[in-house]
Amino acid sequence: MKRLKAISCMLAGLLCLAGGAILAQTTVSAEQSGPAAHAMNLHFKDLKWEKLQPELGKRSAEITTLRVDPNTKATHLMIRVPKDFHVPKHWHTANETHTVVKGTFIIESQGKREALGQGSWNYVPSKMVHEAWTRPNEGALLYITVDSAWDINWAGGPPKPSDFLGGRKN
Repeated sequence: MKRLKAISCMLAGLLCLAGGAILAQTTVSAEQSGPAAHAMNLHFKDLKWEKLQPELGKRSAEITTLRVDPNTKATHLMIRVPKDFHVPKHWHTANETHTVVKGTFIIESQGKREALGQGSWNYVPSKMVHEAWTRPNEGALLYITVDSAWDINWAGGPPKPSDFLGGRKN
């Protein structure tokens, strides 16, 4: 069991390093999607962010799409989640991974809740309902991959103002 944990930690560390390398020097903007016969780069300062729920104003999470594969629609993206925020129960059509670039991301699925700090990684299978939180004093920056087109299907509706006014279970 200890060996399995060590291997898991090593894999998470390698994935974090790979994600960091991608973010630092080899990310691709959605506008540059397509067959790549050459390396592509995009600096963090040049990412174009959009609000996921514009009606929440500055309290909305923000998303930037880094690359979409033209054949499989596999997607690389980043999401900035504000501090003290609850992402209500939802699911995605594709398998999804999260790498925590900054902050703490608390995720719950299958009745299990886990706080993931900087450098942590997780995998959520296709169509598995999950929800997440950030802490009152810090938001989170996530690097996310999905193995087909990215979508979000809310189990009980999208985030609303009451999702960041406290009363969380974490």
